[in-house]
Amino acid sequence: MPSTSDSAHATTAAQTGAPSRKPSTSYRDSTLGVFALLLAFRIVNALTLRTFFQPDEFFQSLEPAWQLAFGGASNAWITWEWRTQLRSSLHPELFAAAYRVAALLADFCGLNPPVKAELLLSTPKVVQAVSAALLDCYTWKLAEKVYGRGSRTALTTPVAVVLFDPLRLSLLLAAFACVLRPTNVLIWLPVAVPTLWQAPKRLRYILIREAILCGSSVLGLSVLSDRAYYSIWTLPPLRFLYFNIAQSLAVFYGRNRPDYYFTEGLPLLLTTALPFAAVGLWQALRVSALTDDASPLNHGILSRLARTSIVMPLMLSLISHKEVRFLYPILPFLHILSARPLSTFLPPHARPSRRTVAGLLLLTNITIAGYASQVHQRGVIDVLHYIRHKHESRNNPSSHTTSSPPAAVLNTTVGFLMPCHSTPWRSHLVYPEINAWALTCEPPIDVPLDQRDMYLDEADEFYINPGPKRWLRDNMESINTITSSGSRSAQFLASQDPKFRAKYRRPWPQNLVFFAALEDELKEVLKDTRYKECWRGFNSHFHDDGRRIGDVVVWCLDE
Repeated sequence: MPSTSDSAHATTAAQTGAPSRKPSTSYRDSTLGVFALLLAFRIVNALTLRTFFQPDEFFQSLEPAWQLAFGGASNAWITWEWRTQLRSSLHPELFAAAYRVAALLADFCGLNPPVKAELLLSTPKVVQAVSAALLDCYTWKLAEKVYGRGSRTALTTPVAVVLFDPLRLSLLLAAFACVLRPTNVLIWLPVAVPTLWQAPKRLRYILIREAILCGSSVLGLSVLSDRAYYSIWTLPPLRFLYFNIAQSLAVFYGRNRPDYYFTEGLPLLLTTALPFAAVGLWQALRVSALTDDASPLNHGILSRLARTSIVMPLMLSLISHKEVRFLYPILPFLHILSARPLSTFLPPHARPSRRTVAGLLLLTNITIAGYASQVHQRGVIDVLHYIRHKHESRNNPSSHTTSSPPAAVLNTTVGFLMPCHSTPWRSHLVYPEINAWALTCEPPIDVPLDQRDMYLDEADEFYINPGPKRWLRDNMESINTITSSGSRSAQFLASQDPKFRAKYRRPWPQNLVFFAALEDELKEVLKDTRYKECWRGFNSHFHDDGRRIGDVVVWCLDE
């Protein structure tokens, strides 16, 4: 293995004024081959994913993107963060552009609505797969810079990006990341400050100049994009910090212990790679850990990655609201740091016992990945496919093309009696004629601090106070409108009777969707109505939220 990496050679050449060495054609071809392999894996993984992870992956990107692409009449769910200008519009604009291209392609090819719906459903998955493949590829390239081109350690890195070259692209991406989520500055400061401190005066000037230029460009683009999206001049990063830190609104969605990221977050993030990452962190932070196959430059890169991997969780620990996904940006760093200890533990001619341990660790990871991506919380995705296909069957759109839609479309109504944001929304329902509502969880934006402890959102009111039975009686139309007794004409007249209807009450939908944990109470309330179970799908074997335990159930109104 060479004693210095390619990055070290490049730096030496630049310092001596020698012409820089161009990447060989074979290396470029091998890089393209690696990227193609990663891209294929990521696309297959994205298109075969069947489970639900976190509401923000839909409501903070795909829902506003859907509205941008198809307009307000598309019935996308725009959450409070977007109504209060907390998010940058740059992220959903990316998916909105992809949606528009997919819709134009479907129209050009004359696809019928069900096929077009499947295309729109897959489009953001492919976009994200490309992003993930780039992340994987450049993490591998960074590992090669640290450990040497073609080294086993670089290949051992669990490819998962830090772009140091070219400089301007790196700075643009860093600025873009910080605009999208201001806390990403916690990643770049531990990298940037030592770099500026140790750089020669001329190089420091260049770095500062490029950082200001790239940062200003991205910020200007963000301001213009947000002006077009929100129709007012606003700066979402500042509003994000104000609402989540100054007003502590993030606490409304949960608190965690100060040690959460180190005792739960990192173990959940790394799983079986945790011991190797811990050893890698320790080695990178020790000056004496410099080995024969690592140059001072490469060890410096590792130490900065290690410091960043510690600084970010420490700073985030000061905020009461904590989630493991907030640590995802440092996962590539931790993978690179864990590569050397893993390579040392499993050398080319490792003992059978070590090979067995490594095999068990790999099998454990594959099992976790398979269960999380194919089994756990799949019901909340499957139910939307059921609703969408049912709507398609009611309207029989398969015989129509996008250029010749049916004369009239029957609406499908759906009510989700679940904790808020338990399912995706328009990105999976697709059709605007599916009129759906769900319990909300708006934070106490206008409630004084001394009264927030008493605040209950709509979902809390449903489950806690006054509870499901009382909530249904107070917020839904009288069950006399859906009684199972009498003729169809009598039922219709009852549903139109003013004494059973009120403007502030919701009409009973054709489809009620809920978790099995709520089933007994709904049976008691709706036992004499025309609701019958029409679909049931497995969701999870366990859940940390008791309200989400059990299957996902759909009751349909007998029409």
